[in-house]
Amino acid sequence: MRTSSSCWWGESCWLEGDADLQFLLVGGELMKVKSSSWKKNRFYKLQEDCTTMWHESHRTFKRNQTFSIDEIDSVRKGRQSEGLQKHTEAHVEDLCFSIVFKGRRRNLDLIASSVEEARQWVHGLEKILSNMKKLNRQQTSEHWIFNCMRKADKNKDNKMTLKELKHFLRQINIEVDDMYAEVLFAKCDKSNSGSLEGPEIKHFYDLLIYREEIDVIYGKYATTGEQMSVKDLLNFLLNEQREVATMEDAVRLIQRYELDDSAKQKNHMTKDGFLMYLQQEEGSIFNPAHKEVFQDMSQPINHYFISSSHNTYLMEDQLKGPSSTEAYIKALMKSCRCVELDCWDGAHGEPVIYHGHTLTSKVLFKDVIKAIKEYAFKTSEYPVILSLENHCTLEQQKLMAQHMISILGSALLTSPLEDQMPTAFPSPQELKGRFIIKGKRLNKLDSVFSNTSPGVEEDCVSEEDEAAETNHSKTDSNGQKAKAKKTKIKLAKQLSDLVIYCKSVHFSGFEHAKDTQAFYEMSSFKESKAVNLAETAAKAFIRHNMTKLSRIYPAGSRTDSSNYNPVPLWNAGCQIVALNFQTPSKELDLNQGRFRSNGLSGYVLKPDFQRYPATQFDPTTLTKGPWLKRKTFHLMVISAQQLPKLNNDKCKSIVDPLVKVEIYGVPADTCSKETRSIENNGFNPMWNETFQFDIQVPELALVRFLVEDYDYASQNDLIGQYCLPLTSLQNGYRHVPLLTKHGDVIPSAGLFVHLMLLDAK
Repeated sequence: MRTSSSCWWGESCWLEGDADLQFLLVGGELMKVKSSSWKKNRFYKLQEDCTTMWHESHRTFKRNQTFSIDEIDSVRKGRQSEGLQKHTEAHVEDLCFSIVFKGRRRNLDLIASSVEEARQWVHGLEKILSNMKKLNRQQTSEHWIFNCMRKADKNKDNKMTLKELKHFLRQINIEVDDMYAEVLFAKCDKSNSGSLEGPEIKHFYDLLIYREEIDVIYGKYATTGEQMSVKDLLNFLLNEQREVATMEDAVRLIQRYELDDSAKQKNHMTKDGFLMYLQQEEGSIFNPAHKEVFQDMSQPINHYFISSSHNTYLMEDQLKGPSSTEAYIKALMKSCRCVELDCWDGAHGEPVIYHGHTLTSKVLFKDVIKAIKEYAFKTSEYPVILSLENHCTLEQQKLMAQHMISILGSALLTSPLEDQMPTAFPSPQELKGRFIIKGKRLNKLDSVFSNTSPGVEEDCVSEEDEAAETNHSKTDSNGQKAKAKKTKIKLAKQLSDLVIYCKSVHFSGFEHAKDTQAFYEMSSFKESKAVNLAETAAKAFIRHNMTKLSRIYPAGSRTDSSNYNPVPLWNAGCQIVALNFQTPSKELDLNQGRFRSNGLSGYVLKPDFQRYPATQFDPTTLTKGPWLKRKTFHLMVISAQQLPKLNNDKCKSIVDPLVKVEIYGVPADTCSKETRSIENNGFNPMWNETFQFDIQVPELALVRFLVEDYDYASQNDLIGQYCLPLTSLQNGYRHVPLLTKHGDVIPSAGLFVHLMLLDAK
């Protein structure tokens, strides 16, 4: 076992001896900020495993606490969190930094005692995070195992007794009976000393990570003695992985991933090199070419599905949860391209954002716009739509317009891109780096090009459809909600003039929209109405979306911020299917899967049959047409590796994993199949179970892998999940990464599968 003073990434790492890293290992006192009145000094340090941060706590039962580096999403230098902006003064800007966690965990806001110390904390943590992201899957796996070994080594003597070995096996999520543990221990204890050390631990490690399935695959293709020749590897790539590959491609893989120099010189690949290759992105289920923008981005924006958020400001539920700029940052960093702002009059003349007539907290409109400006284009450079739900009085509307113009600057779209009245939407390519305002407008867009007088400074317009539903639906004596009545609100010209390509109008039917609505006039639909239209008038809905934009939002009854199924709305060609990004759910997994491809741009080009007027596509009936590209999806779920424990508080708690494979798309394609459960093994369970799925419309299909802990007495618990478009799959033997319910990668865990997507006979 490695010494406790060595870094978790090994002796040769370039961070070994780095001054910033050494600073973190020594640690120091930082001021933790929770509110204007709660600012307390606490000692923080990086533990010697370099995977864990330790800090003191003054709680009665938690005097010392830790968190994993892997739980950190990012580190922000300066007063860049909502908490620090609210609770600290500008003069401490250079002393401040924030640790932003994955999921819903609250930011850790800290103040250093000097500018240099703040710099060292930020740089040191950023170096560690950067190095973690560079690790390949095999390195991540090794470090996870060695870290568990360290924890099992209770007396820190760098040896492993039989008792410590049993504890270690439980830590890595595998339950073995005492006899097997004793046999394994005896096989490795060559010195008969009663403990394992040095080479004996290495032998134990090799036995532990042995993968029978890799042996079988490698043995089938390695015809040159005990190693794969370059010809053998090419044969594997062509016949098993079904890749378009050349001899040069095979050589490149050997040179990149082979670990043995003598094998590399002969252009051979050992079993270790082969496993290394399978665990890289070339061996991933997700096509690496789709990690970049690969689709045509010059089509009108209504030809794309657009990643969209509902009530983006909320961190939790719709009634009493906090509103925060952090919610916008998280959504934008996940490539969300349409965010919602519910705007109300605030104190001191400043408009605020919150869920009106509820106990949700309020956040300043200008602070939200600043956060959007800062983070809008860090993940994707393609346009962001700001969907305004306006409840403000005229004066505060004018201030909203001023804030957007002054803060967003030239990135804010304030006039059409063309020099004459447009007849169709511009493309995402043309709108790169721009902000588009969606909201009410006092007049037609062609008034921008007319030579007539500028028109009225204000006028009345009807409320947004969602606002009317939320604010004005009444309940009768029987407890039934009456139909919402539209009310008028006054709209300031300054705000109206910022609405260019996304003018909100009420939906009065497809024929009415076709005959009277301009292309830039768009409607919002509550989920029940949209789903009904998608089921009963799919063709009309699809044709409507060929020239217009449609936005769908969750029912007002979803006060818990739950989500609806977006797939039927995508099937109907709806572009802006807004979900509650703050709520982990199957529906959000599907959204993440839909927008995983095309370089995480937040824009995915709709299939041809959803874009061209002559189409007869109807997802509910599937008449014959170019959308029917029948495929047979063969899948073998082979094994899983290093699934996380779900109950770390119980040492003997081991998962009983099973795998579900779900297809989402047109109704004819939607189905689910699952493996048996494996008892007491989350480390290396093996299923070798095969499934077949018949797919009618592959261009709209999503595949979701779900790994659960089986429980016969209650609902299964989620271990990990992964979703991707069927058209982004790679054939052959592939590793499937696993994500948490929040959509974050579980570093060491994954599935190993064999799949083949073939034209149906």
